[in-house]
Amino acid sequence: MLVEPDQVPLSALQHWQYCPRQCGLIHLEQVFDDNVHTLRGQAVHAKADQPGVETAKGVRVERALPLWHDALGLIGKSDVVEFLAGGVPYPVEYKHGSRNKAADIAACDDIQLAAQAMCLEAMTGKPVNEGALYYATSKRRRVVTITAQLRTDVAQTADAIRQMLTSGKLPPPLSGEQAARRCKACSLQERCQPQATHAGLVSARAALFDPDV
Repeated sequence: MLVEPDQVPLSALQHWQYCPRQCGLIHLEQVFDDNVHTLRGQAVHAKADQPGVETAKGVRVERALPLWHDALGLIGKSDVVEFLAGGVPYPVEYKHGSRNKAADIAACDDIQLAAQAMCLEAMTGKPVNEGALYYATSKRRRVVTITAQLRTDVAQTADAIRQMLTSGKLPPPLSGEQAARRCKACSLQERCQPQATHAGLVSARAALFDPDV
């Protein structure tokens, strides 16, 4: 998705939460590679990405609904929005895999859902205090309360991404335990080359203090 530097795609928040460098490669350098995880995700979104409106059990359901939040500079679309009693929107984001994710990985999904909720609030003028993540493997939802902390995280993350897009600087790779757990599942690992990049950064920092390095 090509956007202006002051606009932040909703998907970028999930990418940034998972790894700022991954976010930069996708949204700054506009590169993307597929692996088994991304292909499964695309399969899960195949139906939800088709725009449409239907009624299920008396609830109006809209798919691929365009979303935006002018004050936060967010733009994107929902997978599914259910309109409950009184027209209150209830966002549902589709993900592949199981709902039993590690807490830090689940948090990456939560921030994207919270951003959708905040967009819907701004667009409809109605409070959106809850949404859900639907995990295809489990075929179950995980309900997420849109807390004050999540709202703060959305605003701060959007600002960080906007600064990256404006500066044009790619964030450094993850390191330590985070890199060990997250990089192996990332489809951009070969482009990122986190180990080589991290080694280069260490060498460059050493050279600042020792010109002979």
